[in-house]
Amino acid sequence: MIATASYESPIGSLTISADDQFLLSVSFHAPKVDQPNEITRYASRELDAYFSGKLKTFTTPLKYDGTEFQNRVWRALNDIPYGQTISYSELAVRLGDIKCIRAAGTANGKNQLPIFIPCHRVIGKNGNLVGFAGGLERKRWLLKHEGVIRGEQIEIFA
Repeated sequence: MIATASYESPIGSLTISADDQFLLSVSFHAPKVDQPNEITRYASRELDAYFSGKLKTFTTPLKYDGTEFQNRVWRALNDIPYGQTISYSELAVRLGDIKCIRAAGTANGKNQLPIFIPCHRVIGKNGNLVGFAGGLERKRWLLKHEGVIRGEQIEIFA
């Protein structure tokens, strides 16, 4: 059975979904629901700690539910430390093939577990903010929260 829980964050309402073992998704712009289980409660506590600045690495068990390539990309995203960013081309290099840059970007965009899998830490090669399913303002907020950017250091390009 899939459990769902609403979570009010500094970047807006989130809906957290989980089965009995794994966090399955985190959604922006979702309706309020509340049928939590232990995993959604644990994820909510970790989000509380993250947003209060006390947590830098999540331990909520995640279900990587994509193609083999997407799962590789999402695991690579988890290797980006808190407070750091990489470019999409660096992500492709880390995956072993600079030519997979567009595919890596597409997989990044299909991440169903934003924040927990830190896709917000991938930016354009020139340092610009590009692409985030939750919107670029949320991406900017998350990067500021992690101390990556200050003020208007990074421009947003749609």
